[in-house]
Amino acid sequence: MRTMRTDGSHQMKNRQEMKNYTAVIQAGGKGTRMRELTKDQIPKPMLMLNDKPMIQWQIENIARYGIREFVIIIGYLGEKITEYFGDGTSLGVNISYIQEKEPLGSAGALYYLKDKAKTDSGKINNFLLVFGDVMIEIDWNRMIDYHEKHKGTVSVLVHPNAHPFDSDLLIVDEKGRVTGIDPKNQVRDYWYDNCVNAGVYILSGRIMEMFSSPRKMDLEKDILSGLIEQKEVYGYHTSEYVKDAGTPDRFKKAAMEQAAGIWEKKCLDKKQRCIFLDRDGTVNRFKGLISDEKDFELEDNAAKAIRRINESGFLAVVVTNQPVVARGMCGIEDVERIHRKMQTLLGNEGAYLDDIAFCPHHPERGYPEENPAYKVACNCRKPAVGMIQDMAKRYHIDLSESYMVGDSTVDIQTGINAGLKTILVRTGQAGKDGKYKAEPDCVVDGLEEAVDYILSAEDLR
Repeated sequence: MRTMRTDGSHQMKNRQEMKNYTAVIQAGGKGTRMRELTKDQIPKPMLMLNDKPMIQWQIENIARYGIREFVIIIGYLGEKITEYFGDGTSLGVNISYIQEKEPLGSAGALYYLKDKAKTDSGKINNFLLVFGDVMIEIDWNRMIDYHEKHKGTVSVLVHPNAHPFDSDLLIVDEKGRVTGIDPKNQVRDYWYDNCVNAGVYILSGRIMEMFSSPRKMDLEKDILSGLIEQKEVYGYHTSEYVKDAGTPDRFKKAAMEQAAGIWEKKCLDKKQRCIFLDRDGTVNRFKGLISDEKDFELEDNAAKAIRRINESGFLAVVVTNQPVVARGMCGIEDVERIHRKMQTLLGNEGAYLDDIAFCPHHPERGYPEENPAYKVACNCRKPAVGMIQDMAKRYHIDLSESYMVGDSTVDIQTGINAGLKTILVRTGQAGKDGKYKAEPDCVVDGLEEAVDYILSAEDLR
């Protein structure tokens, strides 16, 4: 699972103008879910979110990273969009339009990019695709670098959100390749990763070979599904602000979060602040070494506490030692199943983790049925800081402004070693493991009180 606002002037970020990329915004739908706000007088992407139309926020975010060519797909009341933005001169970009005379689904109108997104040499540009009701504040340099590194036909932005139970999920393997789609209308009687398709894509120009005529097409069913089978789709995981604002409630929340500065804080071109969480005894009830998903239960109010982290602009990342693998009690896949349960239970209560890191190693030998492949010294097993350093690099985290919350002296020593502020909770082992003499900055009853302490301290800054 990230800047100054621009109002006609645009700031470059680490990259020249990207002439081989075109930004495409899909803004042709009727937006029936938003009628109480649009009153059928304007298209949904033209709703004023605070001081700008929704679509302008998208254009300005994308343009900050050197992209100047935009194509907006319009349909219902599309003249409201063309009248407002014109050719894009006022925003320092070039805008052209594709007019859908009849609805062509989420992908059909892309056929016309064969004329709209050509390079000087006649090839089709790579292009970004964003749906008009998805509010974004992301570092496009990172996603474009990811796309170019993996060389897939499509890169899909994936992230955790607070309502995975009614979102389309993607199944992504350890190499980042998307291996399947888990649609939201499917009954889920299993644990799942909170890995949501955010409605933001990068597509290589060669995808246009799939469009032979302008006909109604669904992006997932007619395009992505086949490319997934061909192993041509990758998932770009980010913690940045990406939110479906396509219902009145979500639109209003997005407006509140923009006004509160949450969008800007979460963009990965800025240093992030993180609350690192131990797992056993902090997020879930301590039951010794857990090797079976049946033994995993959330601590009281853990979901509530993590939901507050999500709303604060801090990242929430679990870092946990899981020697159950090295000791032969279970395999990597069993730990991952437990983590899917954790994500599902949190998601059911409107909370999510930005990421999870675990160390399967244990250097001491002599346990029955131990797995020698994992009986090694490593730099990831706490109190070593490998997991934290990896997350800091991945999410541009300022460790000096971040926290470690855990129930053991191992967690506190880890935080000290990483340069984090530390909080000990009295749940789980309550610091009685006796492995280190590390002193925390604060001791509280549980995770909810730890979040109270952190956010209260932030309010005083």
